[in-house]
Amino acid sequence: MSKLKSLSAKEQKELLGKLKNRFEKNMNRHKDLKWDDVQKRLESNPEKIYVLDEMELTEGEPDVVGFDKKSGEINFYDCAPESPKGRRSYCYDRAALDARKAHKPANSAVDAANEMGIEILTEEEYRTLQELGDFDLKTSSWIKTPEDIRKKGGAIFCDKRYGRTFMYHNGADSYYAARGFRGKLIV
Repeated sequence: MSKLKSLSAKEQKELLGKLKNRFEKNMNRHKDLKWDDVQKRLESNPEKIYVLDEMELTEGEPDVVGFDKKSGEINFYDCAPESPKGRRSYCYDRAALDARKAHKPANSAVDAANEMGIEILTEEEYRTLQELGDFDLKTSSWIKTPEDIRKKGGAIFCDKRYGRTFMYHNGADSYYAARGFRGKLIV
């Protein structure tokens, strides 16, 4: 990454403005939260604001999808209607990328998520997201693959078709222009 791991005051204000607008337009995703509480938590964790900016720059459209009442932790997921454009055409992980002999993609989903400071959604988290709206109607998203599947060379992804959320498998080294990944950030 060429950027420093912090934002200028102006960049931070612009990002918080975008996040607030998205938050207010999508209250069904976080009924029991107020933006002021979210903003306070973010401002006390400036490194997380930088990560949210990375999610935004790759067109993930991060938004609050829940929080832990005990710890106060707030969950942001990528809520772009389709898999984030800036994170498509990646194979699943580094091992899959290294195994490709020809036509290697630019990166892997796991590596890109780690570089950004986010985690790839699990199947359960992906299904929770789908309860909040319709996502990946034309694209698909890699999700965290269980180790037993990964050891056999596979990886899993999800999408939504015909009003239902589906989980599929593919070789971990495969990549497609319409497949990216969705991530989460806990603040």
